[in-house]
Amino acid sequence: MLAGNVFQNLYNIIDSVIVGNYLGKEALAAVGASFPVIFTLIALVIGVGSGASIVISQFFGAKKTDEVRRTIDTIFIFFIGAAIILAALGITFSEPIFRLLQLPEEILPQAQTYLHIYLIGLFAFFGFNGIASILRGLGDSKTPLYFMIIATLANIALDLLFVVVFKLGVGSVALATVISQAGAFVTAIIYLNRTHALVKITLTRLQFDRAIFKSCVKIGLPTGFQQSFVAIGAMAIMGIVNGFGTNAVAAYTVALRIDSLAKMPAMNFASALSSFVGQNLGANKEQRARNGFRSTLVISVIYSIIISLLIVFFGEFLMRMFTDDSAVIHIGEKYLVIVSSFYLAFAAMFSVIGMLRGAGDTLIPMYITVVTLWIIRLPLSWFLSRGPLGVSGIWWAIPIAWIVGAIGSYIYYLSGRWRGKTVFHHQNFSSGQPVPKPAVKQ
Repeated sequence: MLAGNVFQNLYNIIDSVIVGNYLGKEALAAVGASFPVIFTLIALVIGVGSGASIVISQFFGAKKTDEVRRTIDTIFIFFIGAAIILAALGITFSEPIFRLLQLPEEILPQAQTYLHIYLIGLFAFFGFNGIASILRGLGDSKTPLYFMIIATLANIALDLLFVVVFKLGVGSVALATVISQAGAFVTAIIYLNRTHALVKITLTRLQFDRAIFKSCVKIGLPTGFQQSFVAIGAMAIMGIVNGFGTNAVAAYTVALRIDSLAKMPAMNFASALSSFVGQNLGANKEQRARNGFRSTLVISVIYSIIISLLIVFFGEFLMRMFTDDSAVIHIGEKYLVIVSSFYLAFAAMFSVIGMLRGAGDTLIPMYITVVTLWIIRLPLSWFLSRGPLGVSGIWWAIPIAWIVGAIGSYIYYLSGRWRGKTVFHHQNFSSGQPVPKPAVKQ
């Protein structure tokens, strides 16, 4: 999962490297300004998809193969409809959104171009990530990796062809991403239909199951709302950054790419933990789920310490890969040093959240995220940036929010209130007949 998501994240990193070096800091800022808007549009849908992954993992752990197949069909129908609706909304309201965020005028046209092309290909993004979520729910994290490697290499080649050879603008970078994702999606469907009996997808014969969709929404909607609150908060923070001009927006774009890649180990160990916990609780093995949480926490912390040291010492070098503008590099390096010094808190927070989500308790993580973002990080970003810290005040608000989130999540885990929140509580999903649950040692 980690390797797969690193390659997926390389889409954005490679786009930024090529844009920064060949199209300039204005185009780099335009790409960066588009992503909070994209994230806001897709967040709720991705949340429901994560709920489907948990439902699949629990059904799979309980050996309910028919329910697994119906869940796969249901979530694909949902993804297709969502892609059409969100693309239409995003293209229609892109200019008012960017103006609301006070995007500098010299960036606005390029940001709109990039966003429109990216949204047209949203069906491919949802489709491929839907397949990846399904396979991860079944415990297969390797197959999505292979397709993602191919897609990433295709994206690199197309970026270089469109920008370096044909001298096309920022829109061609979005087009390269769409083509690569679409190719990965179609190839994954063909491969899986020929080799994977359980995950056979026929788009013309999909069947929608309302009861299963309700379960996916029940588990995934809190995560979706959480992601939506995060996305809207990210747009609000982008609005604060925009007030410091093009250099700050470009620096934030680059630093955020590096930061996102650095946080991948903790995020993906937590995501793997969710499937692990879901399968074990589905099989009524709570102690094994708890042991998995402890192991994940230790591994995530170790990785976070190593990555923090690397970024603190090589932050300037990493920034120079994207741009040679000294003002942009200076601002971005400050971000990396401040934020990376606290990856330990981020890893701890995500490990606990992964445990809770796998157990089906997604409401509390949503509350914790809302509090840390909207009550702590966002107000602190505005307040600290108005003082002598300037734009660096926005960066300091990030680790403060992580620390509060980690403490709150762990306190809730210790309370044990997440127990007993799986989809079917070890009962027959169709008949509703309960199955006795053995006592589990705390």
